[in-house]
Amino acid sequence: MKFCRLQKRFFNRPTLQVARELLGNYVVRKYRNAKIAGKIVETEAYIGPYDKASHAFGGKKTLRNAAEYMTGGHIYIYLVYGMHWQFNISTRGEGYAECVLIRALEPIANGTMNDQKLFIHSRRRLRAQAMGQRPRAQAMGQRPRAQAMGESENSRERLRAAIGIANGPGKLCRYLKLDKSFYAEDACRSKRIRLEDRGERTSRNNVVASARIGIDYAGPIWAKKPWRFYIKGNPFVSGVHKKSKEARNNEPRSVS
Repeated sequence: MKFCRLQKRFFNRPTLQVARELLGNYVVRKYRNAKIAGKIVETEAYIGPYDKASHAFGGKKTLRNAAEYMTGGHIYIYLVYGMHWQFNISTRGEGYAECVLIRALEPIANGTMNDQKLFIHSRRRLRAQAMGQRPRAQAMGQRPRAQAMGESENSRERLRAAIGIANGPGKLCRYLKLDKSFYAEDACRSKRIRLEDRGERTSRNNVVASARIGIDYAGPIWAKKPWRFYIKGNPFVSGVHKKSKEARNNEPRSVS
């Protein structure tokens, strides 16, 4: 199957729409002689200059946030707390100072075939648990395969490690080996990073909208904007907001 690279026409659209529709697409990073990849499962939208949580609030433009003003598809990466990189993609169009933060990825295993099988099996089990379902083997009255084989502590540790690899903006930057050198890079042309459409469609019924995380400094109005989007039931999401609601009830709207 041929994977399609996301082009500027995808990013040069209303930011809330881009933030939702990035879910289910993939980030692919070429690193040395290998590829590191993951499915986007969580995003946040930032719409300057009206959004008090945006670095461009009030029309502010500095050397740090200049990439936010670029045409859609450019990388806006910055450091928080002096240690965590944050991976954003510019949206809407040149001069709009809007972007989408990629908050979490569902990693693709890059180890041995056995590791991949364990990883895929674990993802299915985690998804079933998140949706309140029993694993297939239990539903059929059979002993789970992992139990029958005597799942080792090492396997459980690998499972826990897999969940925590990229379930947060700082973690996913470490997973993808991203740093300041990616600042203002055009993800639509770059030879070392790309965003891909692999034909997976995330239905609106499976998209949840909630308040963004860690922006209380923006005040109650902006802190409560439901501009964080994630795939419902996906165990690789960084966290679930208690007051989340279906994204289908939050049509994209411009800020004025």
